[in-house]
Amino acid sequence: MRSLQVPFLGIANKGFTLHDVALALGGHDNPIDIAPWREFEEKPAVSFSIAHNGSHLFIKYNVTEKEVLARYRHINDPVYKDSCVEFFIVFNDEPSYYNIEFNRLGTCLGRFGPERENRAELPVEIWKKIKYERTLRQVKVNHEPEINWTLTVSVPVSVFCFHNFGSIQRQNCRMNFYKCGDDLSYPHYLAWNNIEWFEPNFHLPQFFGKVEFM
Repeated sequence: MRSLQVPFLGIANKGFTLHDVALALGGHDNPIDIAPWREFEEKPAVSFSIAHNGSHLFIKYNVTEKEVLARYRHINDPVYKDSCVEFFIVFNDEPSYYNIEFNRLGTCLGRFGPERENRAELPVEIWKKIKYERTLRQVKVNHEPEINWTLTVSVPVSVFCFHNFGSIQRQNCRMNFYKCGDDLSYPHYLAWNNIEWFEPNFHLPQFFGKVEFM
């Protein structure tokens, strides 16, 4: 089981821009490279970098894939059908957890609850506090054209609205990170930590890895 210690990013408290954060996150990649379900063999190259400054969680996703789909533009749209990156987080081994998902445009979906169904939708006003920076370019992989895109997000701790954190520093939690694309020509389901389940399902906290915010 993979685990993480999330570093404190000091520059983020000194009049930073999200571009500054994206640059600072550039060299600390963690792979999202496990394909738990054999019937979905497509494996785009995906990694993430993560840091925090107490009041905000910063994640930079780096994706290279054959096809990019980005149709959904409204908060809490089904972005998992597009080219999508996600993180799920549970605090203090509680039964309920947050799922937070983004398509390439930065459109986000988020819910909270103890199981896959009947989850509480987080208010639109909360999601408007998330900031993001994105890039898109064409690259060659084995002499074939593919698309590289990055998404850097700044997630304030107020997004975790079912908790009352003044700071995420020193918090212990468990997380998993994902890449999917249900409606792509090459649908896929990739995870940071492996999932031992009979069908695609990211909503399984028993497979989340330990994460500590330093």
